[in-house]
Amino acid sequence: MCGLSGEMRFDGTRPDLAAVERMSDRLAPRGPDGHGVWSQDAVALAHRRLKIIDLSERGDQPMTDARQELTGVFNGCIYNYAELRAELVGLGHRFRSTSDTEVVLKAYQEWGTDCVDRFYGMFAFALVEHRTGRLILGRDRLGIKPLYLAQTPGRLRFASSLPALLAAGGVDTSLDPAAVHQYLSWHATVAAPRTVLAGVRKLPPATVRIVRPDGSHEDRCYWQPSYTRRPEHAGMGPTEWRDAVLEALRTAVRRRMVADVQVGVLLSGGLDSSLIVALLADEGQRDLATFSVGFESEGGDEGDEFRYSDLIAKEFATDHHQLVVPSKRVSTALDAAVAAMSEPMMSHDVVAFHLLSEEVAKNVKVVQSGQGADEVFAGYHWYPRLADAAREEEPERYAETYFDRPHADLAAMLQPHMLPREDVSGRFVRDHMAMPGAETALDAALRLDTHVMLVDDPVKRVDNMTMDWGLEARVPFLDHELVELAAACPPELKLADGGKGVLKEAGRKLLPHEVVDRPKGYFPVPAITHMAGPVLERVREALRAPEAKRRGIFQDSYVAELLAAPDRHRTKRGANALWQVALLEIWLQTHGI
Repeated sequence: MCGLSGEMRFDGTRPDLAAVERMSDRLAPRGPDGHGVWSQDAVALAHRRLKIIDLSERGDQPMTDARQELTGVFNGCIYNYAELRAELVGLGHRFRSTSDTEVVLKAYQEWGTDCVDRFYGMFAFALVEHRTGRLILGRDRLGIKPLYLAQTPGRLRFASSLPALLAAGGVDTSLDPAAVHQYLSWHATVAAPRTVLAGVRKLPPATVRIVRPDGSHEDRCYWQPSYTRRPEHAGMGPTEWRDAVLEALRTAVRRRMVADVQVGVLLSGGLDSSLIVALLADEGQRDLATFSVGFESEGGDEGDEFRYSDLIAKEFATDHHQLVVPSKRVSTALDAAVAAMSEPMMSHDVVAFHLLSEEVAKNVKVVQSGQGADEVFAGYHWYPRLADAAREEEPERYAETYFDRPHADLAAMLQPHMLPREDVSGRFVRDHMAMPGAETALDAALRLDTHVMLVDDPVKRVDNMTMDWGLEARVPFLDHELVELAAACPPELKLADGGKGVLKEAGRKLLPHEVVDRPKGYFPVPAITHMAGPVLERVREALRAPEAKRRGIFQDSYVAELLAAPDRHRTKRGANALWQVALLEIWLQTHGI
């Protein structure tokens, strides 16, 4: 919904307002409808506003409460803000606006950091207590809204994007070898709090951080489903689970229609986005704006799935918009998409989302999207293999199944100074899977994918690409109550029918069978998948650039081998290895690193 930034000093000096303004300027695409800056004592806050709720100036930020006790900036949406507002009014609070931002401030005044337990939504916020000088940072349960941090001994800077921190200056831009290891191992996932830059970290999801005036801080993780079977679900059979999932999804979709502007849907034609459209139609939505994107076929691969999205648009009489992107447009759009990335993202559909968002933003400010269903409901083809593992074998089986390459292969790719001595990615998986809870091997894998991989790959990708055009994407499959229900659902019901079984059964009540029973699709971008033409030229340019030579991330012999056969080398996951390597270097160069 917006972009926030700020600075807190620990050395007795005032914040650098020019640096805060530079951060805010870099966030302008996230919030083209308003701009504000506030500073007092050791803290400064800035905000870029995208008007979604309370379109008046009363909703502008930074926002200070009437008693001059608290000032805050907020990014996202609290879907139950109206209910919380009514409760707070009953407790004696008075409101000057109808915005959810003011609800966040009043909720903090009433309940302190426990306020986050009452929020249904996606959010990142920064609140300053005037009396104590403390800074309160918070992030939503599934990390849908980002919050990046750059701390030095004398100050903390924070922003909704990593490039905004770079714009402020003074960031340690040396590479973090452990993060690069994760990027190359885990399909570009770099788990919080790391980023590929040593000087930038990110607040983990479901975390509230209290930063004191001396620079010390404490974190509270306020939410984590157990991924075990719960007593309240005892006796539920497949039909009851189907109905429970459908009702929870219906509630999640309904919540995400809260807005003072029109809300559309990104319609791929897959089960997940089609279910969103069907449920909205079932709720009485008429002429719902839906949007699909496709690309030119290349190398024998189809570039669109319009036959499915058209089927859903016709079935539910939506106001459908179809975008066809020629291959030459992909290459020209690549650099703009990379500039919008807060972190390197190798998935082919990142350019597609950026192009789609550009067109969608011409029509609406808010869309619902189907991201998250595969991780939450076990939709990927590798989950059955993981489910067969013994609990103690699960970390190794996960790495064998999901990682792009084993640790041993990195020695032939990376220069010695970039290679960690141990398998840091494998260790992360082992540690995460050893946490309490997670009743079965599949539960452990889904917990990892939902709370780590999903956050720092698909969800981050959608937020970055849509918000670069001032478009807010809402993800009902990441409604925290739906995630809790799915986490408790018996694994066999999720694995049934080739994956997402319980969700497919729900879909059969609402959707044409051709959509429910179709082969699993992906967002196809053939021009990148096959690494040819202008995209290949851009890759060669980046890897041969002086900056790449000076940086020396990769072994020269390995890069030469990739460039000699651009379409031959694939990771274990089937990704183009040249694209993965080049994308990291393109991202670094694009952001002036």
